Amino acid sequence: MKRAYLLTAAILVAGTVASATASTDTAAHASAAKSAAVENHNFFKPTESTTTGSVTVEGHTIDYVAHAGTLVVHPQGYDDAPQTKAQGEKNPDAEASMFYVAYFKKGEKPGSRPITFFYNGGPGSSTVWLHMGAFGPKRIVTADHTHTPAAPYQIVNNNHSLLDATDMVFIDAPGTGYSRIAGKNKEKEFYGVDQDGHAFANFIEEFLTKYNRWNSPKYLFGESYGTPRSAVLSWDLAKKDIDLNGVMLLSQILNFDLSVDGPQNNPGIDKPYEIALPTYAATAWYHHMLPGNPQHLMPVIQAAERFAMGDYAYALAQGSSLSPKAKLDIANRLHQFTGLPVSFIMRANLRISGGVFEKHLLQNEDTTTGRLDTRFTGPSMDPLSKSAEYDPQSAAISSAYVAAFNYYAHNVLHYGDGMTYKPEINVFKWWSFKHRQPDEAFSFPGATNVMPDLAATMKYNPDMKVFLGGGYFDLATPFYEGWYEMHHLPIPAKLQSNIQYHYYKSGHMVYVHEPAAIKLHDDASAFIRSTDNIGQ
Repeated sequence: MKRAYLLTAAILVAGTVASATASTDTAAHASAAKSAAVENHNFFKPTESTTTGSVTVEGHTIDYVAHAGTLVVHPQGYDDAPQTKAQGEKNPDAEASMFYVAYFKKGEKPGSRPITFFYNGGPGSSTVWLHMGAFGPKRIVTADHTHTPAAPYQIVNNNHSLLDATDMVFIDAPGTGYSRIAGKNKEKEFYGVDQDGHAFANFIEEFLTKYNRWNSPKYLFGESYGTPRSAVLSWDLAKKDIDLNGVMLLSQILNFDLSVDGPQNNPGIDKPYEIALPTYAATAWYHHMLPGNPQHLMPVIQAAERFAMGDYAYALAQGSSLSPKAKLDIANRLHQFTGLPVSFIMRANLRISGGVFEKHLLQNEDTTTGRLDTRFTGPSMDPLSKSAEYDPQSAAISSAYVAAFNYYAHNVLHYGDGMTYKPEINVFKWWSFKHRQPDEAFSFPGATNVMPDLAATMKYNPDMKVFLGGGYFDLATPFYEGWYEMHHLPIPAKLQSNIQYHYYKSGHMVYVHEPAAIKLHDDASAFIRSTDNIGQ
């Protein structure tokens, strides 16, 4: 909108003041800038488009009302009352217009209907993926494990929408999708672990008020970076006296020291190699690269878990004191779980990062496996590179999702005409991974770790339940990483029973594989129904 307006203003000025003096030209530019500022201000106001529809879920038709719109949120320290800088105002100008699509089942009273807030991760990703792939009333059809052909794409009824169990709100993070940020230091105020959590907490407060949902059972559903967001957000909401019935975490990473993306840059921390090994084994099994070509997946995964936490962990902990004979023995056993040549494993010093595994698993310089979903493969960009240069799974489906949502928003939700939908943005040059853990006076000086936030929320609200879901073929956030984190939460032993574990024969975006999407729906639906406290 702003770009179109400035272009129009420039044409008008060129046509009417070609012979004007320099002072007149300056005045015209000042006027145009002022008008642009006014338009920008108007953009950052709540908007809404309301439509109706129906979805058939497992044979049952559900009529709903859809609300597509924006709510405006502000940075931490913002006061609704006007202030001056002399009064200590942190930043009066920065604000975010956060886009959402909410689906409410018709004919239900707010207090008798759960509500779930969904978001993807990145950071820097919109929520088009969960919306059009997992739980919205419409979904995009993509190929199961190969590249989806170009448009036109097929948008169909979502038979595993979660609208049968909960009302749903899909939220785009600040700056993504149709969400926008503006004002002084806008990136600093919204692009960071703590800033992002505050923005989402602010949004949820406003949403509960706007739609009278304060007394509804409340849930968070985050995927990927949406899982650390959920941990931070759950604690932010608890401090605002907003108790959650449950938190659902899909493809989890809470402690970034455990990431298998680039662990070679963090020497001395070997845990990423260990907890990624079960996913390496599952991937090698899927691509028939394991010696003996075992028939069943689960025995392979279970054996890999035992080796990873046992002999492999012990060997890595010894560092350079590991004897050559013991090192060769471990390399031979790693070969049994990865299919990689023993000589390759020895040269890697028993430590294989995610990107190196993706590039070299198939032992074919021309083919790379996926990161988000290792079932996918694609041509290598550079046959001589050390690690994967792109993600074949992301390349295979992203165009379909983006096209589908743009069509759906404009033609069904009647929202977004003249606007650009941003499925993903690059926020890393601004993003602050500094995080102030609960009850700490300053940010922790290390890798982001929000396990204390989730633990604090579970202790503050001991009735809150947690759902952990993961895909066996996910190398962005290996499924065993989530299991490890949950079993190391600083919580009383009795609260461990509040956590449910669900795993799927799919990747990071579990729902891309339709059998897994159906199971994910059934598991999530059962989780909500068992924790919504309705009728008690």
